[in-house]
Amino acid sequence: MTHRFKPRPTIAPRSDRMRLSVACVLGSALSLALVGCASLAPDGGMGPVPELVQRHTGQPLAVVSGEANAIDHRVDELLAAPLTAEAAVQLALLNHRGVQAALASLGVADTERVAASQWPNPGFSFGRSRRGDEREIERSVHLGLARLLALPAIAQVEQRRVESLQRQVAIQLIAHAASTRKAWIEAVAAEESVRYRRQVVQAAEAGAELARRMEQVGNFSKLQRAREQGFLAEAQLELARAEGQQRARRERLVRLLGLWGDQTARLTLPERLPDLPAAPPERPEVEREAMAQRLDVQAARLDAEQTARQLGLTRTTRFVNVLELGAMRNSSNEEPTQTGWEVSVELPLFDWGTARVARAEAVYRQSLHRAAAVAIDARSEVREAYSNLRFAWDIARHHRDELVPLKRRISEENLLRYNGMFIGVFDLLADARAQIGGVNAAIDALREYWLAEADLELAMVGKPALAPMVAPVASPAAGGNDPH
Repeated sequence: MTHRFKPRPTIAPRSDRMRLSVACVLGSALSLALVGCASLAPDGGMGPVPELVQRHTGQPLAVVSGEANAIDHRVDELLAAPLTAEAAVQLALLNHRGVQAALASLGVADTERVAASQWPNPGFSFGRSRRGDEREIERSVHLGLARLLALPAIAQVEQRRVESLQRQVAIQLIAHAASTRKAWIEAVAAEESVRYRRQVVQAAEAGAELARRMEQVGNFSKLQRAREQGFLAEAQLELARAEGQQRARRERLVRLLGLWGDQTARLTLPERLPDLPAAPPERPEVEREAMAQRLDVQAARLDAEQTARQLGLTRTTRFVNVLELGAMRNSSNEEPTQTGWEVSVELPLFDWGTARVARAEAVYRQSLHRAAAVAIDARSEVREAYSNLRFAWDIARHHRDELVPLKRRISEENLLRYNGMFIGVFDLLADARAQIGGVNAAIDALREYWLAEADLELAMVGKPALAPMVAPVASPAAGGNDPH
C-alpha cells in the first residue's frame, strides 16, 4: 500500500526534503500570488459600516464588548432629559441588542473569510505490513492541488461576500435608525394629540353639563341635550382611541430603543414636534444622488460581480475536481528503500461539469436581472419619497398658514359675538371644539411631513417602507358645525 503524504518542508525528514522540492516551489509560487496572508480583521470585520452609519444617521456606532457599564451610563444620560429624535437614534444604535447581533455577524463572516483563504491541510498516511520475515513500512504525504490552485479566486470571492454583507448590515442599521426616528415622531405626535383631545372632552363635558341643567329648568329640549351628550360620547371615544395609540406607539419606540425594566419608566418625550421648515426641500438631483449612495444597489452589483467570479472558477475547475500531489517513501528490511511521487486526477468520464457550468451561468443571469430590478425600483422609490415629502410640506403649510389662523380668527369673532350676546354658550363651545380639532389636524399634517422626511433620507441609502400619502382628516367629535 502506498501512502500519499503531502509534504510540508518544516516537518518532512531530511531524506524527503530534496525529493519534495517540487511541492515547495509550487507552494512558494502560490503564496506570492496571494495578496498577503489571510488574517482576522482588527475591527472585527466591520470595515466601512461605522462610517456609513454615522454619515447617514449623524450618530456614532458603538460596539458592545466588555464596556457594559459605560453603555449603561450613556443610556442613563440620554434618558435623563426629554428624548430628542437625534438622541433616540443614538440610543437605538447603542442599546438595541439586534444592532449588536448584526455587528457580530460581521465578525462571523470575517472568520469564514479567513478559514476559506487558508491553505488546505496536508494529509499524512502511515502503514506497516509483514509478509513472513519481511516487514514493510509505508509513509506518504498528500496535498490537494485543485483547491490550492483555486485559492486566490476563492479568497477574492470570500472578500466580495464580506463586502456585500457589510453593506447589507449598514442598510439594516440605517433602516433601524430610520424606524426609530419615525417611531419617535409617531410617539410625540400621539402624546400631543392626546392632550388636545382631552381639551375636546373638557369642552364637551361642559356643554353636556350645561345642557342637563338647562333641560332641568325647562330651557332645553331632550333633543338638544341628547346632541350635547352625543358630542361628549364621541369625544370620549376618540380620546380612548388616541390614548390607545399613544401607548402602542410608545411601546414600539421602547422596543426600537432596546429599553427594559425601569428604563421604560424613565423615558420622557418632548411636548411637541419640531416646527415645519420655512421653505420646502429642493433636491432636483435626488435620483442621481440616490443611485450614487444606495447601498442595496451597491450590494446587488457586488453580488453580480461575485457570481461572475464564481462562474469563472466553475469553468476553470469543470474537468478537474480532484487533483492531488503526493510523495511516498517505502522501506523494507529485505529491499532497498523506495521513494517517489504520485499525482491523482479525477477522470471526467461521466460528469463533464456541463450541468455545473450551466447552473452557474443561470445564477449569473439571475443576479444581473436582480441587480437591474433593484436599481429600477430604487429610482422609483426615491422619486416617490421626494414627491411625498413635497406633498406633505404643502399640506402642513396649508394647515399652519391658512386653516389654523382662520379657525383662530373665527373663534375670536365668536367670542366677541358671545360677549355681545349675539350667540349662546353652546355656539361658543362648538367653536372651541372645532378649533381644537383643527389643531389636531395640523399636528397630524406635521407628523406626516416628518415621517416623509425620514422616508426620503432612508430612500437615499436603502429601501424605505413608503406609505400612501393622504391628507389628515379631523374626527367628527372635533367637528366645527353648529350642533343646533
